[in-house]
Amino acid sequence: MHVSKFPLFILAAVIGFVSTPAHAEESRTAGTQPKYEAPDPEYQETYRQLDLFGDVFERVRENYVEEKEDKDLIENAINGMLTGLDPHSSYLNDDQFEDMRVNTRGEFGGLGIEVTMENGLVKVVAPIDETPAAEAGILAGDYIVEIDGEAVMGLTLNDAVDKMRGKVGTEIKLSVAREGMDAPIKLTIIRDIIKIRSVRHRVEGNAGYLRITTFNQHAESGLKAAIKEIKEELGNKLIGYVLDLRNNPGGLLDQAIGVSDIFLDKGEIVSTRGRHSQDTKRDNASSGDLADGLPIVVLINGGSASASEIVAGALQDHKRAILLGTQSFGKGSVQTVIPLPGHGAMRLTTARYYTPSGRSIQATGITPDIIVEQAKIENLDIHGISEADLKGALDKKDKAKKADEKDDEASEDKEAEIEDYQLMRALDLLSGLSLYKDSVTAVQAVKAQQEQESVAEAPKTDADKAAQ
Repeated sequence: MHVSKFPLFILAAVIGFVSTPAHAEESRTAGTQPKYEAPDPEYQETYRQLDLFGDVFERVRENYVEEKEDKDLIENAINGMLTGLDPHSSYLNDDQFEDMRVNTRGEFGGLGIEVTMENGLVKVVAPIDETPAAEAGILAGDYIVEIDGEAVMGLTLNDAVDKMRGKVGTEIKLSVAREGMDAPIKLTIIRDIIKIRSVRHRVEGNAGYLRITTFNQHAESGLKAAIKEIKEELGNKLIGYVLDLRNNPGGLLDQAIGVSDIFLDKGEIVSTRGRHSQDTKRDNASSGDLADGLPIVVLINGGSASASEIVAGALQDHKRAILLGTQSFGKGSVQTVIPLPGHGAMRLTTARYYTPSGRSIQATGITPDIIVEQAKIENLDIHGISEADLKGALDKKDKAKKADEKDDEASEDKEAEIEDYQLMRALDLLSGLSLYKDSVTAVQAVKAQQEQESVAEAPKTDADKAAQ
């Protein structure tokens, strides 16, 4: 039987660890008893476990039903060690490491979903806007149970992701389990190049709508450019902003800090706390609020994770924005990608995120200030009796004709509008805040004017007369 070099190496290390040092031999010749230091029991156990690993490794090499390359066995062992820690730690081989770097640059191939592993299944954190996955109807919270007819249970997250990636234009069949559905949904999706446009914007009435789809390296600069364009379009009519972070799976920490800083004038944005006290890091806002203090409503949901939760938590704690929507995902851990020269990289969880008030995001998420579930709006055809319904009413025919024309126009406009209940509620909230602010300003102006008039009409004192 072939003898593994790995256990021999460990044995040599143990022998070297417990052997008598040279200075002890010298003291023996001088007639004194050398001091023996027993090896640390903790290290002894570590070496015993490493010896076990070497034994298992050798038995798999020699006895497994199919021959496997040593490289694959060692990579699987490393990945097993990391994935056993938490769902977000993993080993990245050279190809996977390059894919990750391409992803953060904003363009990659695949389906367009951010996923994690939960209970042995691939869970969708969020689909990316305008990608094959989003267009096929995949939703945040879905579980992918089969990929091209193969069960996901038993695969690592990296294996599952590799199977979902492929040549652009090729077909993939997914079975998706969804809460409330009795049977998995069968979907056929065509792979495509995923180009992530991290920031989208438009004007909604007198409000600015800002959507961040992911926190890649263009998020902060894209948001600044979007705010500038909205200001130029609306000018003094601008009443505030809706920042849409729904189904945003996160991304780069520095971009989350930069986006938060855009709306904050001072104070802490986020703290990261690791295993050791010296690993604690706090990031603070710089002076200047690009939104000029206007109201902000942030939209979040179960697909808002990681960097999205950092931004939402910071703006909520500083009372800079009102959060509307549903509970966020709850990924509050920091992953550090550590390159392993010549061997890819390892993604290791090294810290937790905390909001400015000290709240941990991990496994709890961010609770909105106003909880609004997504819903579909339908008009109810309820019509009471009015003057126009009475027989022989004056001007009935002309008004009825105009009313029909107006209803047709309204119906066409309604069909053109987006059916997004949460966004509609956010825009209504901004309008209400604007009206309240205007009314308060008006009342303050009236009071100031009344005070000036009362001073002017006050009876003159002898001192006033003398001064004149």
